[in-house]
Amino acid sequence: MKLPLQITFRNMESSRIVEEWIGEEAAKLDTFYNQIMGCHVAVEIPHGHHRKGKLYHVRIDLILPGKEIVIKREPNLSNWTRRAGEAEVSKRLEVETPHKSLRLAIHDAFKAAGRRLQDFSRRQRGDVKSHEPLPEARVSKLLRDEGYGFFVTDDGREIYFHKDSVLNQAFRRLRVGTTVSFVEEQGEKGPQASTVRIIGRHGIRRAPRPAAASAG
Repeated sequence: MKLPLQITFRNMESSRIVEEWIGEEAAKLDTFYNQIMGCHVAVEIPHGHHRKGKLYHVRIDLILPGKEIVIKREPNLSNWTRRAGEAEVSKRLEVETPHKSLRLAIHDAFKAAGRRLQDFSRRQRGDVKSHEPLPEARVSKLLRDEGYGFFVTDDGREIYFHKDSVLNQAFRRLRVGTTVSFVEEQGEKGPQASTVRIIGRHGIRRAPRPAAASAG
């Protein structure tokens, strides 16, 4: 990392041990991409959570040559509640709520940063080999505000992709049904795409029009 690590605390006291946690995690980022220009980490307790219980937000801003990557990790209690089941929530909330632990929030944010850096590094190196045909799939779900989506392969597998994995900054052009080619890798939560390319001008396959009947 070419510039010193910057750490900001919001709505909470600064902490030497938290700074050490962040420093340890930030030092690992150079193993994913060694041209990081700078890194700013902000740790925040959102307004209203001081009394209800401390749920931490962590934001990482990475400055790269010609690009900035932003990673946000925020608590999402509604999704966690659905997964855990209502009956379990009351007795497990204090110990297992996502990002209740600041250490976990920091670790999760930097894991996501590492994956984003790996994707960026691959695209810079041009790891996609043009002589090998790439698998194709169709976009099945888009979460534009969150910056990611899923597509389904011809054999029915669901693949996760992030907006930064879409070539030519074409994430906004994607629609459900768009056909893409992709490079697959195994992520921590299953298969994901490191490189996604829209196929054709619009990327949506259309059935051929029936031939017009000849006049006779």
